[in-house]
Amino acid sequence: MDIDGVDDARILDPELLQLPALSPAPLNASSHIADELFSQWLSLPHTVRLVKSLIDDASSGTPAKSYASINVSGASALPAVFLSCTTPPLSPRSSSGSPRFSRQRTPPPSLHSPLCSVKEPKPELIPQFYYQHGRPPARELKQQCISMVDQVFSNYIDGLRVDEFKSITKEVCKLPSFLSPALFRKIDPNCTGIVTRDAFIKYWIDGNMLTMDTTSQIYNILRQQGCKYLKQVDFKPVLDELLATHPGLEFLRTSSEFQERYAETVIYRIFYYINRSGTGCLTLRELKRGNLIAAMQQIDEEDDINKIIRYFSYEHFYVIYCRFWELDGDHDCFIDKDNLIKYGNNALTYRIVDRIFSQVPRKFTSKVEGKMSYEDFVYFILSEEDKSSMPSLEYWFKCIDLDGNGLITPNEMQFFFEEQLHRMECITQEPVLFNDILCQIIDMIGPEVSGFS
Repeated sequence: MDIDGVDDARILDPELLQLPALSPAPLNASSHIADELFSQWLSLPHTVRLVKSLIDDASSGTPAKSYASINVSGASALPAVFLSCTTPPLSPRSSSGSPRFSRQRTPPPSLHSPLCSVKEPKPELIPQFYYQHGRPPARELKQQCISMVDQVFSNYIDGLRVDEFKSITKEVCKLPSFLSPALFRKIDPNCTGIVTRDAFIKYWIDGNMLTMDTTSQIYNILRQQGCKYLKQVDFKPVLDELLATHPGLEFLRTSSEFQERYAETVIYRIFYYINRSGTGCLTLRELKRGNLIAAMQQIDEEDDINKIIRYFSYEHFYVIYCRFWELDGDHDCFIDKDNLIKYGNNALTYRIVDRIFSQVPRKFTSKVEGKMSYEDFVYFILSEEDKSSMPSLEYWFKCIDLDGNGLITPNEMQFFFEEQLHRMECITQEPVLFNDILCQIIDMIGPEVSGFS
């Protein structure tokens, strides 16, 4: 075939070549790719022969041959992209015969050609799950709360005073009633003495306090502005309100000194059990792990304060304070070594008292050297009277662990036992051998490392 014939073949319209009919969809979708593939098809040897034959027939006036009669055995030489496509757009591999008949056929509903551009899947939208200032309340919950607020404030158009605010605290916020003054001051930071409807809605609903759990609500109410933890002083207003309103503490209202001591003891007990880090800074995580909130909620339902055993029992306070008062001979509110050795009818040894006053188990809050304050004594007596609690176990473990390596050895235990053995000999009591006690301890504990506890 000459060069002119090839050039004529390349400029011919596909319609004149009587090629099988194709759906225009894939061609329109990617005309550039279709032109490229068509050019490649025209350059194949068997295509050149086919085109030349059609040109010769057209020049001589010979009627067009049926497409089915043309030898297409060279189809195997087509590019791989044609062979892999289920409906090739340009390859003359149709077995339907003449293009005239193929145009009458109904085209398939869609051509899934690999040449078609693949649509990227739409990204999946993940709903927001973190809110820096708390999750906003749902619309129904918000409307329900606003309705309750409107009902309370309907008789107080100008706002509520602190003594009138308790109904909001208990009925709307579902919080213990003795938290009312603290909540009131949180909403009224300028101390105007009035909390309006709009001010309450702004703080409680718009501030997302409504959707927080009870522990987080109380935590945010008590903590100071910009502070990320609670201090002992933050609980003082709560205890003052409790002493002023709870029927179980009514008898203390004429004794301001005992009121103050009771409030201090309750706060010390709260931090002893809940502030496990011992920093004096109570975090939200520690507050959630403790049972203080449950005890606070129980107070509103129980008139007998002594039934709230964990923190608020007056009887427990009475025992603790009387023990301290008995040991404090000069009543200067401090205890030294000579005073503490008398605790429990001299049940403590000098060596263990020395360890306590060396401040190994807990650093004293007392500013007087060599003396223990009332707060330090509360930590000691709670550890002494309830040795099953984790704070107590940590307290006495540090006392016995002389080298502070986190392990108790038989030598360390024997160091403290020697003084007790001497006491037994002094009162002519049959001594108990240390090895016998050590075997019993090992059998009970079953230490992971032999020779250590």
